[in-house]
Amino acid sequence: MDTTKEEYIRNLIESLKGVKYITPDDIPNIDLYMDQVTTFMDKHLKSSKRYNDDKLLTKTMINNYTKNELLPPPYKKKYSKEHMYLLIFIYYFKNILSINDIQSIFNPLTKRYYGGNSDIDLEDIYKEVFRLQEEQTDALTKDMIRKMTKAKESFAYVTDKEDHDFLTMFSFITMLCFDVYMRKHMIENMIDQSLMGDTHEPDKGVKKDDHNNGAKQNDGKKNGNKPTVK
Repeated sequence: MDTTKEEYIRNLIESLKGVKYITPDDIPNIDLYMDQVTTFMDKHLKSSKRYNDDKLLTKTMINNYTKNELLPPPYKKKYSKEHMYLLIFIYYFKNILSINDIQSIFNPLTKRYYGGNSDIDLEDIYKEVFRLQEEQTDALTKDMIRKMTKAKESFAYVTDKEDHDFLTMFSFITMLCFDVYMRKHMIENMIDQSLMGDTHEPDKGVKKDDHNNGAKQNDGKKNGNKPTVK
């Protein structure tokens, strides 16, 4: 790997430690109109933009999140602090997961903790998750350095310098992509197995069809009809 490129990558990795996140104290304690929400997000997440004209959050996006039940509807056209926490989570999740997958995570989250349904609220959750990600930043950057070092050792048999530089760079990108792929695959499997949901398994020894038949029988009783016995 070319020395100049290696130095540039090391600086890139080091700069990740300076990526700005929205801290719990940054979020206003008052409800905001949609224009205020988009302005707030654009201001506090601008360091994560790839291009200057990238739109981090638009009115259309917010309306679609509500339509797809990722985000509870605003109260009198205003968004609360809880809405803000959810929007920040959506912003990070949508770069990796599909809307359906995010919905599978958010449905039990909002059901349990949104709107004062629990002693634990979304602010408590956001603060704890924020603390964890701060701890992980250093470990993640060190892991990237290890991957770059490993990539430099690849294709040792290639003698042409230009080819070697290109292939070692390709190796590094591939390793990063594979890392993301494996993590994404892990998350998708957790979602598919309903590890986040409030699912209830049927009683042992009772088949799913038996549950359905029982429901039909109960419906029959409610309607004054005798249940059909097979």
